[in-house]
Amino acid sequence: MCAEHVERRLAAILAADVVGYSRLLEANEEDTLNALRQHRRELFDPAVANHGGRIIKVMGDGFLVEFGSVLSAARCAVEIQRGMLERNIGLPPDRHMAFRMGLNLGDIVFDTDDFHGDGINVAVRLQALAAPGGIACSAAVHHEVGNKLGLDFADQGDKTVKNLSRPVHVYFADWGNVASRGEVPPAASGHTQAPLTKPSVAILPFANISNDPAQEFFSDGITEDIITDLSNVSGLFVLSRNTVFTWKGRTENLQRIARELGVANVVEGSVRKAGNHVRINAELIEAASDGHLWAARYDRDLTDIFEVQDEIAKAIVEQLKVKLLPEEKNAIEQAPTDSVEAYTHYLRGREYLHIASRSNHLMARQSFARAIELDPGYARAYAGVAVCDARLLSQFGVQIPVDEVLANTAKALAIDPTLAEAHATKGFALAVAGNRSDAVSAFEKALSLGPNCHEANRYYAEFCVTDGQFEQAATHFQRAMEIKPADYGAPIMLVHVFRSLGQIDKAESFARIAIKKADQEMRLHPENANVACLGATVLAFLGDRDQALEWLARSLATDPNDINIQYNAACTYALLGEVDRAIDVLEGWMPQVGAEMRLWFKNDSDLDSIRGHPRYSKLIMLSE
Repeated sequence: MCAEHVERRLAAILAADVVGYSRLLEANEEDTLNALRQHRRELFDPAVANHGGRIIKVMGDGFLVEFGSVLSAARCAVEIQRGMLERNIGLPPDRHMAFRMGLNLGDIVFDTDDFHGDGINVAVRLQALAAPGGIACSAAVHHEVGNKLGLDFADQGDKTVKNLSRPVHVYFADWGNVASRGEVPPAASGHTQAPLTKPSVAILPFANISNDPAQEFFSDGITEDIITDLSNVSGLFVLSRNTVFTWKGRTENLQRIARELGVANVVEGSVRKAGNHVRINAELIEAASDGHLWAARYDRDLTDIFEVQDEIAKAIVEQLKVKLLPEEKNAIEQAPTDSVEAYTHYLRGREYLHIASRSNHLMARQSFARAIELDPGYARAYAGVAVCDARLLSQFGVQIPVDEVLANTAKALAIDPTLAEAHATKGFALAVAGNRSDAVSAFEKALSLGPNCHEANRYYAEFCVTDGQFEQAATHFQRAMEIKPADYGAPIMLVHVFRSLGQIDKAESFARIAIKKADQEMRLHPENANVACLGATVLAFLGDRDQALEWLARSLATDPNDINIQYNAACTYALLGEVDRAIDVLEGWMPQVGAEMRLWFKNDSDLDSIRGHPRYSKLIMLSE
């Protein structure tokens, strides 16, 4: 009996994958897939061929490439990394596509339909250790390349990596990327982040293990404040709140999470709150080795919560060997408020605001107002009250003086003039007041202070729709979606915007994304009637009549008196061809709403089918 033929050969192996690929897909699936295909067609595959390489395996966003020469493999890796740096010029930083690469010299074992061997395993582990845009090499590669290519190498010493019995001696190849690399995008807080060559970390949402599930808002708030504290550290790259919260509640392997988020380190933890006592567990894990760098447990009184957050942030900085500048230390130690009770009410208000119903806006406003009573110097709480009032006035017709809304934005900005969300809320209020030119100035100011501020992009996008500026609306809705991948509303709005622009293919693409996100939101928050009615309009656009009516019925059963739900019911009926039924609903809806929603009605492509109906003129009269 003959043994099956096995081929073994020595080769240089290049392992590469796209940093944060799942995050990019979540933000914009179609554009990400197209961009990767284009990079492969125009750069990656030609470079491999030109240097005598052969792609032996493709794994979605990952590649294994075989070369007969280490020098050829190194030249190819540098050419691709330099090419990607150039191709990202002019794109917003968080749309950059970057490869992480590992180079090794070792055996590849080929059998009938697969290949394996330590040579490949080491290359893959090296790739995981590389920085985004970087190249990690084994000692064998470093020895072969030497000074032949004009590269410098940074010796990282021996690294213990998963599934390999022996440590791997690692070198980082410096091809000029340290000097030429720009900075990653600012976080939503507006603080400048460190270059990608710096240590990187993702703070995953801390789990709420309290007996009361309603305390989820508190554990989320602690996570966000630690992210904000670390975002003040110039020597550290910290993923934004909106990116890491897409992983909330998911149980994937931490190494996979780190790989998909494009970071080298991950922090996870839990919070148990009981009365005036809180227990926080936190641990810092190095993704490549799956090793614990640090772990701690804090049993404290609730009044010590800000001190605990500071201690966790400083411990992470110390373990990652990042130098903390004096002003950064001061920023970390600066509490958002002196009142833990005010902080708790603020967090609760933000949680209410997530569900865009009239009742939730009223409860959110009450929580923000209570936070202000407890701490009259709490800038974000004033901004919270202002946005609630602006929404209640513009969408739900609640009689709130615009001057009162503007007074609260003024108070927030007097305390913190750099607060982007307060400038965005001011723009929203000015638009409601009919002062549209000043509204534009306020939105532009918000975006200049916080280009990654979700509120600034989302509110400005909505304003642009009411102004008929659909191309600009598309830009800001897409930006809002990229900043906050869990935002189900932005892709739903993009369906309408691209349909208004006559770009039906894009509308259909975002419709598919929107339904996926809406379904995820309904699983997390089944009480959110707003998402079901918005999703119904998208399903109607896609021609799925039965499911559209099912989602709409679910929404109406949950909150039948909500006028936002009534409006989206009319949109769903209009899209399904039930024109008279749509107009019946709109005739009852129109007298209840504010001026901004009436402008939205006039520009909403969901309602195109009713515009030629004899009863439409009556709706226009009601909207004046």
